[in-house]
Amino acid sequence: MHYPIPVSPEEILALRDRPVNEELIALAIAGIVRLARLRGQSLDDLTAEVLEEDPLLDVVQRNWLSKMVAQAWGSLP
Repeated sequence: MHYPIPVSPEEILALRDRPVNEELIALAIAGIVRLARLRGQSLDDLTAEVLEEDPLLDVVQRNWLSKMVAQAWGSLP
């Protein structure tokens, strides 16, 4: 499976219809990074959003996700 990186919130939400695997998670993260950049957010802004209290992810998961977001931020053009 080689899908393009999502370029809109709608495309990111459409990923819900696909089976979850590593590639899908990477696409979602890349799409979020792309959207944040288009909105003029900094990595710090995006990281703060990821680390916010959330009923879906616990603190360990949010910390892991924030590291993945930072890694994607640094490696995407």
